Amino acid sequence: MDPTELAPTPATPAAPLDPAELDRRARVEAGCVPPHLVTYLLDHGHARTVHELARDGEWFCARALARALADEDRQEEALEVLDPYVATGWWTAVDEAAALLGAWRRVEEALDLVRPYAEAGERSALREFALLLGRAGRGGEAYELLRPHVADWYLAGPLVEVSAGLGRDEEVAALLAARIAPDRACARCGTTECGARYVEPHNAVALLASVRERQGRTDEAFELLRTHGAAHVNCLDPLAEMLARHDRMEELRACAAAASGGNAARFLAGLLEERGDVAGAVGVYRPLAEAGSPHAAVGLAELLARHGRGDEAIGVLVALPAARGGHEDWVLDPLCALYVARGRAEEGLAHFAGIVDPPGCEEWDLLRMRATLLAALGRVDEAVAELRAHPEGGSAYAAEAVAGLLAGAGRVAEAVAVLDPERPDDRQPLAELLLELGRVGEAVAVLRRPLPALRPIVYSEAPPW
Repeated sequence: MDPTELAPTPATPAAPLDPAELDRRARVEAGCVPPHLVTYLLDHGHARTVHELARDGEWFCARALARALADEDRQEEALEVLDPYVATGWWTAVDEAAALLGAWRRVEEALDLVRPYAEAGERSALREFALLLGRAGRGGEAYELLRPHVADWYLAGPLVEVSAGLGRDEEVAALLAARIAPDRACARCGTTECGARYVEPHNAVALLASVRERQGRTDEAFELLRTHGAAHVNCLDPLAEMLARHDRMEELRACAAAASGGNAARFLAGLLEERGDVAGAVGVYRPLAEAGSPHAAVGLAELLARHGRGDEAIGVLVALPAARGGHEDWVLDPLCALYVARGRAEEGLAHFAGIVDPPGCEEWDLLRMRATLLAALGRVDEAVAELRAHPEGGSAYAAEAVAGLLAGAGRVAEAVAVLDPERPDDRQPLAELLLELGRVGEAVAVLRRPLPALRPIVYSEAPPW
């Protein structure tokens, strides 16, 4: 985007901002212009529209505009864009402004901004306030602030972070060790007898290992992770990552080769691929895939496809037995995409025709994949007719699938006609198509239609619950 387009935006919003409604829209990314479409507008020369929307209560527009101004080091203008949102007391906006101030090393201003929210008990604010204290060289204050919250996984991580360099590693290690002691009651059942040993916080083992690692006691760190295990969050494997950091590749290979080493295998394969050793990465996945691991098979297929070996990738997924997940939708979807990408849609149709009532894949999903293959062969109308004839053909997800087929065939205006702006689930795909047609005003109007009223949750003690 041309920096000259980033003219100052008036600080006063066109209408009062309701923090509860801002929060609701931001959480569900509906009733507003979502982040990916804000990016589209900026990338396609519609910066002025983004300016106007930022002033008119569109949070994601304001955030994108503030960040763009920050990238140009136009600090006061960036803060001015956020000011109306910060003034509502909405924590998300306060956090964004504080992050910008922190990045500019205006830490004291950031602390002043965040302090009232931390004092009020806002959990995210407490975390941010402590990290800001640490960056300001006030790690001792941050440590004392977080110490009582060692049982909270979200705050235990920052506690370990701010304690670095304070000479209190043994103290923080003792706090964490107490959370995983063998005589401590299980966090779920409240006894010491279940044998499950659920730890609270769930990241206590990994955090204690990180403290031992920074003390130079790496053997103890490895023993902790091997003996107690550590929670895998977002497919991250603490033991695999630590082994890689210390270049203990043979041990990492052993973890990856283990029957339960799925995350370690993914990590090792990714590491080898980054280093240019594609053959080595393939060698990590292949034995597991041949043993019937669906996760390894999909990982191997994706790796092969990235390196121009799409036909091999198809073979890997086709060979995966149905009993091991070969007919589940999360395996069949990438297989369908590979058939299309390799120009083998006809062969794909034959393969999918042999799949009847597959476990782990709904009939609709199978039909949707078949429609994708038909469309790749130029049989779009046939694909659309099959989708519409299905009992679920009148659903919102069916309309989106039909619109996607039509748009993919260059029939964007027809795709627009399929989607209903009165149906909330249709609004984002409809707006994307309208933007593709250059109908920006209509797209924005569709996105900003009011959200349906929230339905109260009714609980019952009688089935069905």
